[in-house]
Amino acid sequence: MTRTSPMHVALATIALMGSMTSVPACADESAPPVAHRTVSVDGLSIFYREAGPPDAPAVLLLHGFPSSSFMYRNLMQPLARRYRVIAPDYPGFGQSEFPPASRYSYTFEQLARTMDRFTEVVGARRYALYIQDYGAPIGLRMALAHPQRLTALIVQNGNVYAEGLSSGWDPLRAYWQAPTTGNREGLRGWLTAEGIRQQYVAGVPEHLLERFSPDTWTLDWSLLQRPGNIDVQLDLFGDYQHNVALYPRFQQMFRERQFPALIVWGRHDVFFTVAGAQAYRRDLPKAELHLLDAGHFALETHAAEIAAAMLEFLARQ
Repeated sequence: MTRTSPMHVALATIALMGSMTSVPACADESAPPVAHRTVSVDGLSIFYREAGPPDAPAVLLLHGFPSSSFMYRNLMQPLARRYRVIAPDYPGFGQSEFPPASRYSYTFEQLARTMDRFTEVVGARRYALYIQDYGAPIGLRMALAHPQRLTALIVQNGNVYAEGLSSGWDPLRAYWQAPTTGNREGLRGWLTAEGIRQQYVAGVPEHLLERFSPDTWTLDWSLLQRPGNIDVQLDLFGDYQHNVALYPRFQQMFRERQFPALIVWGRHDVFFTVAGAQAYRRDLPKAELHLLDAGHFALETHAAEIAAAMLEFLARQ
């Protein structure tokens, strides 16, 4: 049973319905519709969005913090004419089941295992992988386990280089070095209604702010308020240090496998620096790099540009 009260279900539903009252910027009535589905993965109910022909090459979209597959709502249809596009929610995120921590280990290693099994359950044995924020360590852990499954890599503000971590990570670094109650509690300031909004708009030029729909952070915040969810997020903040420890292995995999790679990066991201985007080309010298006039959640302002770059890139793979 999920740990979700009727009130919070209502809040999430209202936020989601509000976001559906207008047609997304990239919506195309002639494109395949997006289906909203759930599937059982090792006993957990995993929600996912899917569009496109079931026998087409697959594109797997892995979301970041504090979002869900909702972040891909404007990207899926433009890709769906040519590709099977799949966007799941992690356990404890979005509309997927939120099991208690006593029943599910909220670590990036376990999230990667669950998402790996998800791809097997839905029959996506090979896929182009789109990673953003948390999607980077989750997706690349999956790639370490099964590198042969990746046909291509699309990176959008998903960091795996030390120079990509901005000074905004200093409170997290302090918590990793000294996991005290005080350092942990200090991170709760990020997990407020305004803190979640800042995940989207921090650093973004003023002329772009009107492109952001408040449905994004409203939905995220309503789901974070489920009892116990903020503690799960704090656990993941602490566990993120193990992703940083894996950076050298991710980079070695790039050098050895030379995945076709497209990097689309919001240059105004206050969390992951442009240097982190450029660093990919040390290990993937043929990677295409596009720096966008966008922030951490570049799809909120530049979905059409990202979709066009992906279609052109994937057509050549």
